Amino acid sequence: MIPTPSSSSAMPSIAVIIVNYGTADLTTAGIESVLAHHHGGRHVQVHVVDNASPAGDARILANRHAERGWGDRVRLWPEVSNHGFGRGNNVVIHALMNRPDAPDYVFLLNPDAAQENEALSILADRLDATPAAAAAGAGIALPSGQAVTAAFRFPSARSEFAQAMNFGPITRLFQNRLVPLPPDQPDGPVDWVAGAAVMFRMSVLRQLDGFDPDFFLYYEEVELMKRIRRAGHQILYVPAARISHAEGAATDVKSGQSQRKPRPAYWYESWRLYYLKTAGRGGAIRAGLAWMAGAALNAPLARLRGQDLRAPKGFFRDFPRLVLKPLLFGARR
Repeated sequence: MIPTPSSSSAMPSIAVIIVNYGTADLTTAGIESVLAHHHGGRHVQVHVVDNASPAGDARILANRHAERGWGDRVRLWPEVSNHGFGRGNNVVIHALMNRPDAPDYVFLLNPDAAQENEALSILADRLDATPAAAAAGAGIALPSGQAVTAAFRFPSARSEFAQAMNFGPITRLFQNRLVPLPPDQPDGPVDWVAGAAVMFRMSVLRQLDGFDPDFFLYYEEVELMKRIRRAGHQILYVPAARISHAEGAATDVKSGQSQRKPRPAYWYESWRLYYLKTAGRGGAIRAGLAWMAGAALNAPLARLRGQDLRAPKGFFRDFPRLVLKPLLFGARR
């Protein structure tokens, strides 16, 4: 049983964390979107981690903090190195978790996202009312209003194969294994939710020690929510909480973009680490071989249909080198 918020305060408190890297204007808009709402009377403080942005974002944000009178509602954390997403959030999570006035909830907000309604209040209300749940994710839409997928199944060897092959009969056969749930997914428990707008119980983050520091970027929120589920807690998807997301502005990865863009080396590293940590070396190898097989079968199918390959650009060079070779011959983390 997860403890309910302390009765010593009238309402549970919330720490909002935004990790910024080169997106000072979007981060400013995200901060303002939080400050513009009343959050059902809860105490809310925004924490902005600047991951050593090369264009002087820390100075820009400090100037805006003074000019706009954010005061103690917003705390800036200028870092001297780029920690990535999970470790960047851990800077604040670890600093807050053992304080006597630690917040009840932690809400992660992407720097390219903004609160559209009383999303924090809606998510906190659901967690207040659902002791079995340790996290709750918001519904996410593009600035145009188009809803995007924000709730997911955990990836597996079968989902890797089906999504890589991209062939109708196989996709339908493994429909219940595919990672993305539909954009109109109803409210309720899911495997995991988008890290762009998710609220966690601080008590659970304390128990699990936050994000795994081995990850730099990508898959760290999936791995954390896998540990949360294995610890016996629910993850809720709550689409009534609405977040606008200028998708890809912070990471340059968009759900609707061509798959032929190359992936950075740390993306493959994170993929490999996720499977090693959640499925073991054997499971990671099976998932890697499944993706390779699906991608290989997709190549002739795509040519026949006049389509781009499903795999990222450079996949058949990068995946064996950065994933399969380390899995087979070393890197057993």
